[in-house]
Amino acid sequence: MSNNQSGLKVLRGGAMRDELQNAREDTSGDTGPTDHSPSAEPMTPREEIELIKKENLTGRQLRIARRLAQRHDLAPTSDLDAVRLLRRQGIDPFGNSEAIGVLTPSNPAPGEPAQGGGNAPVALPATVRNKPVGAAQQPPPPVIDDDTRAQEVKKIQRELVKRRRKRLAVLMVKLAAFVVLPSIIAGYYFYRVATPMYATYAEFVIQKAESPSALGGTGGLLAGSPFETATDSITVQGYLTSRDAMLRLNENVGFAKYFMADNVDELQRIDADATNEDIYKVYKKRVIIGFDPGEGVIKMEVIAPSPEASREISETLIGYAEEQVDQLTQRLREDLLALAQTAYEDAENKVDIALDRVALIQAKLKTVDLAAENTRILTQISELDNQILQKQLELAQLQDNIRPNRTKLRVLQREIEFLQDKIANLRSLLSEGTDQSTSLVQVNAELRKAETDLTMRQQLLGLSLQSLETARQDAVRQTRYLSMGVKPVTPDKAAYPRSFENTLLSIVIFAGIYLMISLTASILREQVTT
Repeated sequence: MSNNQSGLKVLRGGAMRDELQNAREDTSGDTGPTDHSPSAEPMTPREEIELIKKENLTGRQLRIARRLAQRHDLAPTSDLDAVRLLRRQGIDPFGNSEAIGVLTPSNPAPGEPAQGGGNAPVALPATVRNKPVGAAQQPPPPVIDDDTRAQEVKKIQRELVKRRRKRLAVLMVKLAAFVVLPSIIAGYYFYRVATPMYATYAEFVIQKAESPSALGGTGGLLAGSPFETATDSITVQGYLTSRDAMLRLNENVGFAKYFMADNVDELQRIDADATNEDIYKVYKKRVIIGFDPGEGVIKMEVIAPSPEASREISETLIGYAEEQVDQLTQRLREDLLALAQTAYEDAENKVDIALDRVALIQAKLKTVDLAAENTRILTQISELDNQILQKQLELAQLQDNIRPNRTKLRVLQREIEFLQDKIANLRSLLSEGTDQSTSLVQVNAELRKAETDLTMRQQLLGLSLQSLETARQDAVRQTRYLSMGVKPVTPDKAAYPRSFENTLLSIVIFAGIYLMISLTASILREQVTT
């Protein structure tokens, strides 16, 4: 220890000599006013301090002056005032002897060399702020040696280490309480307590029936595409995840009873007095149905405590889906067929009415074909006209004789009159008939009108029959049917719980919750303290 102290004193002595040399160089270059002769005009302390400021003294010189003023029991208010007071006392604060006396301690410790020795330590004064005149002089700050400083540093380091260890211990306790312990409980539940659940998978697609004619046209471009039955698939998916499907399933199969068994753990078990809403919550968790719009496939996963229950529930839900698919277009198909059938029956009734009207007119004339009857009468009139023409020619020949046979003349004239009366009767039959109500012209007009109406009704009947056939084809095209892609198969191994994945997820969730709470608390603490 003594060797270290002697080495330190030698170093301090060398530093003392360097500072004295610098002080000499500073004082040798000073050119400030130093005239303090009695003949000079007296100046106030402020003016003297202003002059001293113009000398541009260094900090080292000012500290030496202040320390020297303290040695001479002066009470300077500042370093510049110390220079002024020393010069008033006739003391050169920057002389070599004075500077050495200030830089050398006046009371060396026991065992150290006397003042002015080569190994004397350098003790430079600290800067003193300006004090008002008459203020009490503050004692100089204590000098801390290297050992004391090292001990203080070690003490601070130990306190820092202790504080860090305390914070780390608190952090570990928090992590253990909020992350590790809940994760262990969750892992124990998933590995030891949770009831094994069996999953049955099924995939099916809803397709649309197409007639051969539709497949050959432009409608065949989209036939079989998933976009054609996307709406129907979404509707079926919504129905299978609805409360109605859950209630039907619970009524037909007993969905709730599978999860009320004693072998189901407490967290997954349904209470005996559970409401439909509680059962529906479990139903949504255990019956997972998804629709892939790109492929048009409905994927269904049914989770149950036993393999048989899982398959039974899956098959029942597929049956519900088939019923729903049939009901989607049933009303449309029924409406199409009903409208077409009604139109056809109406056209058929009107054809019957038209036929009855034609038959009534024909019965009135006592003929089946009025046109043929008219043709017969006209033919008879034409024949009678020809006979009259021949008789008239014979009569003209007889009259050309000088002495005609009067008997023949009278016979020919009577024949011509008879034929004319016959033609008149036939013409009257065509125009008036046997009475005013049976005129062949009127009856012919009515018959033609009835026949025209009958023809139109027959054409409408043909169009109605064609519409009925088209409606039947449309009804067939509107038919939807469910096609199974993956049939439900009884599982032989439990798919849930996924112990490792669920435990890892629990750790992540608890860690995230802890981190979020910690960050929120830190931000709130910072906002409150600032």
